[in-house]
Formats: sequence, C-alpha cells, structure tokens
Amino acid sequence: MTFGSGRSLRLGRVAGIPVHVSPTWFLVAAVITIGFEPFVSRYLDDLGNGTYAVSFAFAVLLYGSVFLHEVSHALTALGLGLPVRGITLHFLGGYTEIERDSPTPGRDLVVSAAGPLLSLVLGAGAYVASRPVHGDVTEFLLFELAAANLVVGVFNLLPALPLDGGHMLRAVVWRVTGDENRGTVVAGRAGQVLAVLVLVVPFAASGGTPDVVGVVWAALVAMLLWSGATQALTVGRMRARLPALDPRRLARPAAPVAPDVPLSEALKTARGAGVTSLVVVDSAGRPTGVLNEAAAAAVPQERRPWVTVGQSSRTLTEGLVVGLGVTGDELLRVMRETPASEYLVVDEHGRVYGVLASSDVDAALAAR
Repeated sequence: MTFGSGRSLRLGRVAGIPVHVSPTWFLVAAVITIGFEPFVSRYLDDLGNGTYAVSFAFAVLLYGSVFLHEVSHALTALGLGLPVRGITLHFLGGYTEIERDSPTPGRDLVVSAAGPLLSLVLGAGAYVASRPVHGDVTEFLLFELAAANLVVGVFNLLPALPLDGGHMLRAVVWRVTGDENRGTVVAGRAGQVLAVLVLVVPFAASGGTPDVVGVVWAALVAMLLWSGATQALTVGRMRARLPALDPRRLARPAAPVAPDVPLSEALKTARGAGVTSLVVVDSAGRPTGVLNEAAAAAVPQERRPWVTVGQSSRTLTEGLVVGLGVTGDELLRVMRETPASEYLVVDEHGRVYGVLASSDVDAALAAR
C-alpha cells in the first residue's frame, strides 16, 4: 500500500488499472462500525462486544462490493476501447476515472450500466447464498450484503447525474436528439432536482422529526449529487463552446521582428502596424519564437531600449506551433500537452497566420 495522487492510498492494480482508497474511507468505516452496531446487536444479542467486529466486517464487505462495482465500469470501458486512468474508493462510494468521453451514446450507455447491474447481481447472489446458511453471523452478513447491494444498484440507476443512471439518461437523450450537450443538460438538471429531494427524505420518512444522523447523511449525499450535477452542467456548457475554438477566429494578427531588435522599437513597430503580437524571425524570415506579452509588459519602460525582443520571447518548439485545422477538443489537447501563454498559428503551407493567446481561448470557453 503506497500513497497515490491526492493523498490517497494506492492498493495495487486490477488489469493494469491503479486502485486507490481515500483516507476518508477509514473514517466512514469507523462510522459504519459504530452506527451499525446497535442494529447488529438487536439481531445477534448473544455476541456481546463481538457485534462491533460483525459491524466492521459489514463495512469491509460493503466497500468490497463498491470496489467490484467500479471494476465492472473499468473493465467494460477497457473492453470498448476507452482507456481508464484509475479507480478510487472514497467516503461515499467510489468512482472510475476514464481518460476520455465515449465517442458514441451506445458505449456510454453500456459502460454506465455495467456498475449497477453488477451490484444487483451481487445482491441477488448474496441473497441466494444466505438461504441455505443457518449460522447466525454468516446468514446475517449475507442478507445485509444483499440488501446493501440492492440499494446501491437501484440508487445508482436513478436517472440523474452524477449517478450511473444519469449517464444512462444522458446517453439516451444523446441518441434520440443527436445532441450530446442536451443529454448532459437534461441529466444534470435531474441530478440537481434529486439532490433537493434527498434533503427532504429524512423529514418525510420520520414525519417531520428526523434524527441528526439521518439529516447529516442526507446532506452529504445531497451535496455530492449537487456538486456532481453542477460540474457536469459546467463541463457540458464548456463542450458546447468547443466549435468556437478555431484559430482562424481567435488568432491575433502578428508582425515579424528580428530577435536583436530592442523591445521598445519592436513594440512601437507593432503599434504602428495595428497589432499586439510579434513573431521572432531569423535572417531568412523563418519564425523562431513568439514574443511573451506578459514578459514584455513586465519590463520597465526605461529598460526597454536595452532589452531585445529575443530576451522576452519563447523559442518555438513543436507543441508551440498550431495549424489552422487544429480546433475544438484537439486544440485543447495540444494546449494541455504544451502549456504556454502564446502559440504560433500557421496555415497549411506553414506560413505565419497569427498568434493564439491562451487567454483568448479561456475567454472563448467562459463566454456566456
């Protein structure tokens, strides 16, 4: 067991997929052990303090079931050609991190359905296994495990993001309308509605006088649902703007300049040409760098005659040159792989088209 990303504990790998557990799991395991113990002692009153061991065993079995739930998502995704970054168990369950979105609603539906279906199968299997067993502890654990997996499976099938059922609803709307973003909006709004309903459950179930534990758990689940649904809506809105990420529209006009030209003179030339961006070129006119506008702005006015453009520029590497055909998701991928404040944009013949500022891309994504 080693520490993974985000201070989680790395348990190992399944089919090459890293598996982590958040330290918060141990807190929840303790809460389940203590909170579930009175229920255990009611049915196994002859165990004495051994009821705590049974309660802890239930917590371990429950999260083992959650782990298998997530593994089913991961293996299904791998089988459909979707790379999986990892599995993490946390205080309210777990999640499988798939590196990229499904390219089709059908694959999205299958991957999303795999987890709840396995939970239901585990629940049915535990129930069937409990019938011929007459040992009190074993029968009790199997029966409770069956009930827990039934609840986990049914709850995850609710059509609301970020639950698996929400991803299934998203896939269905996407398939029917042909609009992936519309599916995200419908399922995300459903998730926000479900979050509000979860807050009401302890009050409705108790006739208006819920206990503190019920209210706290409802609040935690509602918070998780609301956060996940809202994040999905934010990502959906961002993805709807991806077509606007086009270098032809976003690139700033640029003027060529030699690297040994004083910064003050270069900026004066740029203003005269009505541009804000400068491309550093060699003696043959080939681009070799892009002026870092933030670095140039940081140079005091009185020092600019003594600082050359080359000193305030970033040398071009492969990741800093973007073709006009690189748009949307592909453009974001290039920018993630080679973070920079400016990129050189070239046409299909390799000629300079302009300079793409990452701030302009951010603004296009954030536009309402």
